[in-house]
Amino acid sequence: MPIKRILIANRGEIALRIHRAAHEMGIETVAVHSTADAEAMHVRLADHAVCIGPPAASDSYLNIANIISAAEVSHADAIHPGYGFLSENARFAEIVEAHGIAWIGPKPEHIRTMGDKVEAKRSAGALGLPLVPGSNGAVSDIGEAHEVAARIGYPVIIKAASGGGGRGMKVCESADQLETLMRQAGSEAKAAFGDDTVYIEKYLGNPRHIEFQIFGDGRGNAIHLGERDCSLQRRHQKVLEEAPSPVLSSEERDRMGTICAKAMADMGYRGAGTIEFLWEAGEFYFIEMNTRLQVEHPVTEMITGVDLVREQIRIAEGEDLSCAQEDITFRGHAIECRINAEDAWTFAPSPGQVTYYHAAGGMHVRVDSGLYAGYRIPPYYDSMIAKLIVYGRNRDRCIMRLRRALEEMVVEGVKTNLPLHQALIQQEDVLAGEYTIKWLEDWLGRREA
Repeated sequence: MPIKRILIANRGEIALRIHRAAHEMGIETVAVHSTADAEAMHVRLADHAVCIGPPAASDSYLNIANIISAAEVSHADAIHPGYGFLSENARFAEIVEAHGIAWIGPKPEHIRTMGDKVEAKRSAGALGLPLVPGSNGAVSDIGEAHEVAARIGYPVIIKAASGGGGRGMKVCESADQLETLMRQAGSEAKAAFGDDTVYIEKYLGNPRHIEFQIFGDGRGNAIHLGERDCSLQRRHQKVLEEAPSPVLSSEERDRMGTICAKAMADMGYRGAGTIEFLWEAGEFYFIEMNTRLQVEHPVTEMITGVDLVREQIRIAEGEDLSCAQEDITFRGHAIECRINAEDAWTFAPSPGQVTYYHAAGGMHVRVDSGLYAGYRIPPYYDSMIAKLIVYGRNRDRCIMRLRRALEEMVVEGVKTNLPLHQALIQQEDVLAGEYTIKWLEDWLGRREA
């Protein structure tokens, strides 16, 4: 069924990104917003806007009843959740579909399966994805924990089953630390996610974070759109992403991409998804799957020419995939910098009024942002205010273009991490593509010393 009006259950740059794709398809949009976002750009540009509550996310962007009510009063026939907020909430997806509204996302049962880290790992193994050695599910008994750790060898990492962003995650170097760290990880997980379930995996010494973009039609067909290297991270939060990865050969890409696509086809997966791996010494280890659009999806769009949001909408309309695997080609190189309203070196948030804004431009430069001069960045949400994405014929040209684009981009009135990105692309390891998930924090530590 063709979709006529999409309610965008999100805010900021991703809401604007979805609005643009919808309008290019001739589809109307409904922006929902908190009182703090009444003047946001996605609200200004949408065909319709509905206020869904006060600033706190729990009272607005996480308020399922208010969002469903907004969809009904605005006569939206589809909901796109973007990323974050309710995008991986299986219950929300079920409620949307129960109200006869199209859900622009995966099937609720797949969201639920992959949202539980223990169940996701079990399912991934059954689907043929390579796993990090570890416990076969949740571990609650300290005796069992010691047995698992002894079998796979120290160091091990204790992870929250419902976790994310590094919370409920502890590295254990020896057996005498295990019980204390298990208890701490469980307590953190309970406080952050309401679930103290943990599991244990082998701790990889110095891996890269490489993820594969997949798409399925929900009827047993799936393709992959290559990988993204997201190894430049601070406290498990991505800072810069690039595609393709500097360390993978085309043969490795084809091999792992084929494995991922087959797994999703066998699963009957619908829509966009990202399968994330740790990569070390030529080996891949599954860590999780995100059943939504990723923040870093533009770098994949730049090297494949595929509009991922448009494809999401088409799949939700019941259409077939717009291309077969053999139609996907990878050209050039793309890098994305996450621009945050924060101090570049202390990382303290810096909300406030933007007094001047100039977006970088030129050939193969893309800025996804809802910023404008006079806009007041609210203190209630994530600090990311823009994404700067550049493309080049090869990685060297891409970096040179990125360097120029970062010099052009101006945000005044608040602090941003633009200086951090400018410094990063001067570093020899980054220029050579020789970095891992530990590199950025080690570099920042040396810089402070």
